Amino acid sequence: MEAEAYRGYCLQSVAAVYDVVLITDEEPSWEVPYLRDCVVVSDPTDQAELSAAGRALAERYDLAGVFTWTEWYLVPVARLARQLGLPTTSPEAVQACRNKATSRALFARHGVPSAASVSVRTLAEAEAAAQRIGYPLVLKPAAHAASIGVIRADTPEQLTGAFAFADQAAGLGRESTSVLVEEYLDGPEVSVECVTYRGETTVVAVTRKTVSAPPFFEELAHCVDAADPLLHVVTPVARAAIRALGITDGVCHVEMRLVDGRPRLVEVNGRIAGDMIGHLVRLATGIDLPRAAADIACDRAPDVTPTRSSAAAIQLLYPDTSGTLLRLGFDGVNPDWLDRVHFQHQAGDQLLLPADGGNMWTARIGYLITTAPTADLAQALADQAARRIQVHVEPRPADEPVAGGRRT
Repeated sequence: MEAEAYRGYCLQSVAAVYDVVLITDEEPSWEVPYLRDCVVVSDPTDQAELSAAGRALAERYDLAGVFTWTEWYLVPVARLARQLGLPTTSPEAVQACRNKATSRALFARHGVPSAASVSVRTLAEAEAAAQRIGYPLVLKPAAHAASIGVIRADTPEQLTGAFAFADQAAGLGRESTSVLVEEYLDGPEVSVECVTYRGETTVVAVTRKTVSAPPFFEELAHCVDAADPLLHVVTPVARAAIRALGITDGVCHVEMRLVDGRPRLVEVNGRIAGDMIGHLVRLATGIDLPRAAADIACDRAPDVTPTRSSAAAIQLLYPDTSGTLLRLGFDGVNPDWLDRVHFQHQAGDQLLLPADGGNMWTARIGYLITTAPTADLAQALADQAARRIQVHVEPRPADEPVAGGRRT
């Protein structure tokens, strides 16, 4: 199960210290050994359902805190915590994280370096915004995640298709269904992993990112080095962004680009990062972000003291083309520096790249994680391990229709 593959380490860490009662949308399976109790609801984003489940658990147990690492549940869970009288960043601040248009406005108000951004509903509004901002542009849903619906347009001719691509994903948003037309920030992308407790933010790690070639922004690899010299560069801006949004407590994943060496904000995610980045942080620094998030949710000061100085990298595995997966495997014995290899597809599955209307779940075939004393070596070992992955895909026919009837 992909929840276990990408978030299993979080639940394992929290359950080692706390009794965990879970609200989920399906009967637990792999989670069972880590749980004391569970309530299944049809839709955790439905506030009434979630609140009823929370009250039921509060009647059975003396709850100390509540939190989530799932992007779509952030606002409902903050409201639930407030209803139960438990510690939380305000739902309004969490809402500001989820709605990127609100985030941009707050960054501008508080002088946090960000990108020029205009919220639009129609292609005509997008064209007007493009004339104001200038090309190249980034179009994205105002309330989504995982790079879904994010696309670059370099010319007016590309804007129509880019708007349709972003608008389709934006229609699935809960906090907003609008599209943002934004200035393209030209520079390397990083994320800053932060822990905030009672208004004080500690930056614990920088994640260097590798993203796909334009027009899409699929994340292909991440690397965390405990001794990264960027820490002192990004810390002031990350703290300013968290403060501008009103986040007082929790673990945040702050994305930015370095434009001419200076940090410019992309977005703030009010949760532990995805793509196993929290696990990379622990491998590289010894800091346990899921444990920190649970401690903060229970109004306990988190321990953010590094206990090691190393590096770790993840390579996210994609096929070269959309099509039918015929064979997938890893050639050889795992060396000590290979932390894990995970495959999330199997022979017979259909793989669909973003260019053909897919997303990370339809395109990504898995990941591998490596450790080393330095970032360069960890990344080199990841490249070495990736060459041992055997992937055979039967390409989709050139004339086969794509999602939404669109081929880019």
